[in-house]
Amino acid sequence: MTLAQFFKENPKVAIGFSGGVDSSYLLFAGLRYGADVKAYYVQAAFQPKFEFEEAKKLANLIGADMTVLNLDVMENKTVLANPPDRCYHCKCAIFGSLVERAKADGYSLIIDGTNASDDADDRPGMKALAEMHVRSPLRECGLTKDEIRRLSKEAGLFTWDKPSYACLATRIPANQIITAALLQKVEGAEDALFSLGFSDFRVRVYHDAARLQFPQNQISNVIEKREAILNAIKPHFPIILFDMEAR
Repeated sequence: MTLAQFFKENPKVAIGFSGGVDSSYLLFAGLRYGADVKAYYVQAAFQPKFEFEEAKKLANLIGADMTVLNLDVMENKTVLANPPDRCYHCKCAIFGSLVERAKADGYSLIIDGTNASDDADDRPGMKALAEMHVRSPLRECGLTKDEIRRLSKEAGLFTWDKPSYACLATRIPANQIITAALLQKVEGAEDALFSLGFSDFRVRVYHDAARLQFPQNQISNVIEKREAILNAIKPHFPIILFDMEAR
């Protein structure tokens, strides 16, 4: 199956839209193939502000209709307890609210941007999607992350080379309670690294410390800017650890 065939067979869909590489291309493709596609962005404490801004930018660029749903995940005690399957419970909450609103708007089929490179065995959230009958056209059509980046570049989408970005909750070890203050510290530290020109990194919580992970091609720059990094992160974490094994 191709995306053209998928949207011909399913001409009216709602998409869980994050503004990332995959959902951005899926939204573009749906519009390109003439489907009635409505994007739903669920705004919650686990998503950094820049993701929301880039999602709005992409939707405006391609003329997509984007509805913003506000979800207070901080009221979900199971999610905040941060069990190993937290992603399952979080995805249930996020897509549960999305499905409810989309159906009220007249959209019975919900899709998401999971692609053929995503390993279902490592993604508890996929179980939640399956239970809610959310379909993943990119995966169904066999499109890998590299192919989606190539197609996005050809389409002129600025997201084509956007680094993959997991939600802020993934920075906190399993079974450590998630708090708003901790999420703010992580987001502040990552914003500081963005301002220094770094990308595709992670600021992970390790007890009271920030454990910084960078791609291999940025390690030399990290060493060169070590003092600047320390000064930028100190307002957020008192202890800073450099993980020299590339992420």
